[in-house]
Amino acid sequence: MKRGKLIVFCGPSGSGKGTVEKEFLNDKIFNFHFSISDTTREKRESETHGVNYSFLTKEEFKQNIKENKYLEWAKYINNYYGTPIAPIEKMLAKGQNVFLEIELLGVKQVVEKMPEAITIFLSPPSVEELEKRLKKRGTESIETINRRIEQANEEIKYANDKKLFKYNIINYEVEETVQKIKDIISSEVNA
Repeated sequence: MKRGKLIVFCGPSGSGKGTVEKEFLNDKIFNFHFSISDTTREKRESETHGVNYSFLTKEEFKQNIKENKYLEWAKYINNYYGTPIAPIEKMLAKGQNVFLEIELLGVKQVVEKMPEAITIFLSPPSVEELEKRLKKRGTESIETINRRIEQANEEIKYANDKKLFKYNIINYEVEETVQKIKDIISSEVNA
């Protein structure tokens, strides 16, 4: 049986990752299995435990780190995020393709452990546009938005690092971005 492919999606907060991902959820052609990450951040009103994330306490998360249960993990804006390795390995072994959205530090860990992963960086058109998108959400304080902008400036520096990212897509317009990513994934999955 042909092993499945791991598609890794990364980009700054507000770059449009969630919006682009929603387009894939409804696309039966790719039949992706989305990895559900663990996090210690507060659940947003629109999120569901076990669907968007598994929401854990910091103590639970740290115990999982000690037990090597993560393919990757990172601390980002005072919260932990991590990808449990067991479900991913199980899906890939069954020939299923897995879609994973993670932060930059996580991508570095995945590339070390699974260099065959297909890594895609989603860039905002500009930092100014990114700031507008974050403010439009209305879910975070100005202080948090400023920290996210600062973090985004650091992350964007790696967008064209070919050791980390096979592809860098600038998200000017959602439909166009989705089509570019579908084309990339189609060629990679069928390779």
